[in-house]
Amino acid sequence: MACFATKQPLLLSLLLAIGLFVVAASAGNFYESFDITWGNGRANIFESGQLLTCTLDKISGSGFQSKKEYLFGKIDMRLKLVKGNSAGTVTAYYLSSKGATWDEIDFEFLGNLTGQPYTIHTNVFTGGKGDREMQFHLWFDPTADFHTYTVHWNPLNIIFLVDGIPIRVFKNYEKYGVPYPKNQPMQIYSSLWEADDWATQGGRVKIDWSNAPFSASYRDFNDQSSCSRTSNLTWVTCDPNNNSWMWTSLSDRQYGQMKWVQDDYMIYNYCTDYKRFPQGLPKECTKLE
Repeated sequence: MACFATKQPLLLSLLLAIGLFVVAASAGNFYESFDITWGNGRANIFESGQLLTCTLDKISGSGFQSKKEYLFGKIDMRLKLVKGNSAGTVTAYYLSSKGATWDEIDFEFLGNLTGQPYTIHTNVFTGGKGDREMQFHLWFDPTADFHTYTVHWNPLNIIFLVDGIPIRVFKNYEKYGVPYPKNQPMQIYSSLWEADDWATQGGRVKIDWSNAPFSASYRDFNDQSSCSRTSNLTWVTCDPNNNSWMWTSLSDRQYGQMKWVQDDYMIYNYCTDYKRFPQGLPKECTKLE
């Protein structure tokens, strides 16, 4: 790829500065890749590690997190969301670092009344600051079958994809003074929890506990295109020559797909919310390159 000659030094400087990641090579098995962290038996792994479920009842939700930490990667997970009346529930699937100035890349799936569309809530945090929300409806029923949700994070951009179709890109605009997550390793987290004070129609629709327990299911986790570590005592590096995903940006065709999604299914974009930012939109919203 022609861009290696100019962009390889950027990646080497990023990774050697931290010097602790290895190309990952795991896919699919939840026993090997994740720890169930809360829920007191409400999250479980089945089918010899091929299926994970999280449930929510009136007492508690549940959740899990990855055994590894990641610094860049193309990470896939297939989810089937809570069916029926899911109002007031949130299924969260995200990457996050730790500490007061954490970085985070979010997918959150906000439930709704039966027959009403789910909302995909996306956000990017850098240095503990988010406020970069974009929200979408979907062009399919996410409760009827499993669909693939992907975070593709590299030094150039963060791409959010659904079934391989890009819905959002957050570009690296550090040269314009926009912080970009590149130094803090992140773990993968997912959970199913109650958020009826805000999740559905701004909190106007509350959770109906007569429908509990609620359940979300996960399959086909894939982190094979990623740099990761299993311990903060591990000090190894990625080889950018062997990882073209490191330099992936959207093709013209993918930009066309994203435009279709954003034209037809986007319901909120912080970059067009002039009332929220009366002093001017965030810098990344004004860049057209």
